Amino acid sequence: MSTVLSDEKQMHLSHVILQCLEKTREGLFVGSSTLALREIKRLIAEQMVLEKDIDKIVQTRLQSYARKIPEGTSEWDVMRQKMYAEELRKRRLA
Repeated sequence: MSTVLSDEKQMHLSHVILQCLEKTREGLFVGSSTLALREIKRLIAEQMVLEKDIDKIVQTRLQSYARKIPEGTSEWDVMRQKMYAEELRKRRLA
């Protein structure tokens, strides 16, 4: 199931990520931290939309089975994880 983060949580997470990046050698960037924060937040929001889309596809596929798999069971969890990973591979994200 995908997680929805509030705007405040996204902003907090973007600050944490930026602080971690600034502590690494690879995290050096040119420009203002405001632009970096904005880009990090955009990427977080983009990822959340992607996860929501994938979750919807997986949910639809699970519900389309002739033999209904009860949600919350170990079988449902295994099938969901398998289908989720498959969707990530299809999109070349895993």
